[in-house]
Amino acid sequence: MVKSIIVTHQSLPIQRRRRRLAPFLILGFTGLLAVVMQLLPEVDRNIRAWLTLGATLLGVILLLLWLLFFSDLRWQQRIARLGLMVGLLFLVKTITRTDGAASGTGIPRLVWRWLPTKDEQLAQTTIVLDNRAPVTAASAAEKGLRFAQFLGPNRDGRVDDLSLFGDWVVSPPKELWRRPVGLGWTGFVVADGLAITQEQVGENELVTAYVLRTGQPVWAHTNRVRFQEFLGGDGPRSTPTIVGDRVYAFGGTGILDCLSLSSGQLLWSVDVLKTHSLRNDTWGKSSAPLVVDGRVIVSGGTSSEKGWLAYDAETGRLLWAANGEAASYASAVQVVLAGVKQILVTGPQAVAGLDPASGKAGWRFVWGNPKNPKCSQPVMLGNDRIFVSAGYGAGCAVFEVALAEGLFTTRELWRGKSMKTQFNNVAVREGHLYGLDDGFMACVDITTGKRLWKDGRYGSGQTLLVGNRVLVQSEPGWVALVEAKPSGFTELGRINALQSKTWNNPALAGRYLLVRNDQEAVCYELPSK
Repeated sequence: MVKSIIVTHQSLPIQRRRRRLAPFLILGFTGLLAVVMQLLPEVDRNIRAWLTLGATLLGVILLLLWLLFFSDLRWQQRIARLGLMVGLLFLVKTITRTDGAASGTGIPRLVWRWLPTKDEQLAQTTIVLDNRAPVTAASAAEKGLRFAQFLGPNRDGRVDDLSLFGDWVVSPPKELWRRPVGLGWTGFVVADGLAITQEQVGENELVTAYVLRTGQPVWAHTNRVRFQEFLGGDGPRSTPTIVGDRVYAFGGTGILDCLSLSSGQLLWSVDVLKTHSLRNDTWGKSSAPLVVDGRVIVSGGTSSEKGWLAYDAETGRLLWAANGEAASYASAVQVVLAGVKQILVTGPQAVAGLDPASGKAGWRFVWGNPKNPKCSQPVMLGNDRIFVSAGYGAGCAVFEVALAEGLFTTRELWRGKSMKTQFNNVAVREGHLYGLDDGFMACVDITTGKRLWKDGRYGSGQTLLVGNRVLVQSEPGWVALVEAKPSGFTELGRINALQSKTWNNPALAGRYLLVRNDQEAVCYELPSK
């Protein structure tokens, strides 16, 4: 009996030590789990971020369970410490608020509650147009510069008629102007000496025109609507399209406007979603209007009914509504496949080729999880091959389209994880793709799908291929110039253009580079050969 008591007393310190070691073991386990999450090969950073957050929450829960049921503290002390932790959480909730997503990972950003919101910051700046101010006239050369649609002249993320000087240390870009702008993730388009964009100011969604060379406001068209979304933020997403003296703009809530380029006068307008009783996408209407052969083509509803619609470019009259392929966040593009002109559209589940005259789908290529958003543009690789990519676990693929006896067929050539674009777009040069693979600049061989290199941290930014170089708009705001060569990664220079999260696509008209985010816009004159 005495011996038994002695053993019990000797075991008590061991049990206490084990219980006291438990928190350290929990912290070590969750820390190791978080490290493993970050090292997972070819897993998107947004997925890794959420898995890491999950590991952290698991660690917190395990620590709470240890505190309540397995610690050596008295029950009064356990309850008191639990109350302290709850109080701290309540304090954090009281003095902070969420301000959308911190980055493309989707993890919410916390800011102090007393800091002004982006709307309040805009209210403190001169954002309202003052038409009484004299507008500096554009020169003939400036009027001839064009970047008239999303992703450039051919909607393929390329500008081929300019060769950029590669040493930004010797010849840095020259800042021409900087000004506050409203909320939104839309880009600029340029024609006739004007730079056009869309922005949200209070409850007004604006299409605005600025002088390209000076940033002076010229005109603004207003719709009394506001698209609101928690993680992505409020405001329009789509980039306008300029054809002749007309501007076609598609708002975040689905309003399609046709405006005069010179004056901003409204020529016609259609509330696409309201007119057809269609539901908006979760992240808002993001597809840029495609104007071809007298038709304006935009995305429609999130169901397979009326997923894409075509309107008469002169009058706004509905010409056709395509059934069978739901809307997505990518924009339509006109291509020639197997010798046939088609409208290439991307839906949640498939890429399809539509007949421009009727909207009827001639073929569909199914790929990726339909529950995950498809934001990136499909890229033509020659006459019959198409590259597609997305984030959220989808990866990328190349398929070919063939026409035999009046019927189209598709065949997958390769599929992989070498390019995971999320909402970046890639461009092709001399048999290689250049774009942001999960936030890193990457080069992929289009024939094999093999990634040749991957380097540089740019986040959920955007790219534009200019000759043999890539302009990279990083998510944090700075702009970099990178060599487009398969032999390796070389960053030639960078400028601190913007100072906060930037998801907007850059525009390049001649040597004028226009970049913006949901707070300000800036124009640079780039050194060129």
